[in-house]
Amino acid sequence: MKLDDLKIKIFADGADKSGILEMNAKPWIKGFTTNPTLMRKAGISDYESFAKDILKVIKEKPISLEVFSDELAEMERQALKIAAWGKNVYVKIPVTNTRRESTAPIIDHLARAGVRLNITAVMTLPQVKELAKALKPGPGSIISVFAGRIADSGRDPLPIMQDSLAFMKDFPKIDLLWASPREILNIVQADAIGCQIITVTNDLLKKLDLLGKDLTEFSLDTVKMFYDDAQKAGYKL
Repeated sequence: MKLDDLKIKIFADGADKSGILEMNAKPWIKGFTTNPTLMRKAGISDYESFAKDILKVIKEKPISLEVFSDELAEMERQALKIAAWGKNVYVKIPVTNTRRESTAPIIDHLARAGVRLNITAVMTLPQVKELAKALKPGPGSIISVFAGRIADSGRDPLPIMQDSLAFMKDFPKIDLLWASPREILNIVQADAIGCQIITVTNDLLKKLDLLGKDLTEFSLDTVKMFYDDAQKAGYKL
């Protein structure tokens, strides 16, 4: 398989401005996602200034920007403010707050107000079902299922992703996003089951040139790497 064979939309996941601009130049990057954790790691202190600066360049491709309140009413206020920053903005809302309160009620309000949403931190089929119903009145939104974190728990994420897609067939305006991939194989898996979007970090995106690489050549490259590193280290026996 080659990159051109993929039907899935690849969104770059990060908060580093130079990395975002680099990925924006690549035609196979169809959108962008970020979150407060990535922003904090990137050293961003002014959320609004960063977002508006990026939106001066990312004007057409969808970009997801997340609310950060833990109070539902304040989440809704922040979402409306963020949505006003650009027509390509999707507002990320977590599936619950830290007190396990579902955000479905405000998601319904925002969807009816015409806000494009990306619901994040989703990990179960019941969550997907509740969210799809809340998003149904909206203009088109995303449900981000964290397949990589599901896998981190020792569970195979494929059944949950497939069941989510099957349920969401009745909600054609809502896309399923495979979040937190750990390896290039996850992109192939997500594409194979018909997932509409996958978010990929810049570190993983740099490995995309390995997609479909001849394994005999890959084996030889690995042998050469071991040999070269041993020579550079000056090891002797």
